[in-house]
Amino acid sequence: MSKQQRAPGDLELVRAFVNTVDIEQGEERLASPAALAAWLTEHGLTPAGLRATAGDLGHAIELREALRAVLLTHNPQAPAPATAVQALDAAACRARLQLRFDDRAQATLQSEADGVDGALGRLLAIVHAAIAQGTWSRLKACHEHTCEWAFYDHTKNRSGAWCNMRVCGNRAKARAYRERHGVAHAG
Repeated sequence: MSKQQRAPGDLELVRAFVNTVDIEQGEERLASPAALAAWLTEHGLTPAGLRATAGDLGHAIELREALRAVLLTHNPQAPAPATAVQALDAAACRARLQLRFDDRAQATLQSEADGVDGALGRLLAIVHAAIAQGTWSRLKACHEHTCEWAFYDHTKNRSGAWCNMRVCGNRAKARAYRERHGVAHAG
């Protein structure tokens, strides 16, 4: 992974979570409840010994794909699909997110739920903090439909559309050229 793709701070956890499936290669890192529990533990979102259920796995994948749908709207800025918004709201409700203040009166969202719902709530709290910090809109999903890999847009003008210009960007530009010039796709 290129350093340019990495998101700053805890937002990297959200980017990594969205990338638990490699659409292009057909590789699913959350293939079972045990794999989900291992991923959440490995990334410090839950303590060791977490047991996940098939329902937890379904909720995690639903949240992941809702986040991806939102990231696809970050360039160009567009409304998020209603189904994605509903999935985000449902995950926030299951996590029982609460506003909490520290001794300096700084507010954060904290998940009151345990287990997988609590871990997913921590990811949503990171999203909330990134929105407040102005970094959320720079986390995007590659516009190449066979990829959709989450990446952090480090460009000055926030115009990044592909996770990798040499691969996905070139594919998209070649396809657009063929469409403009009526060139048949060979292979």
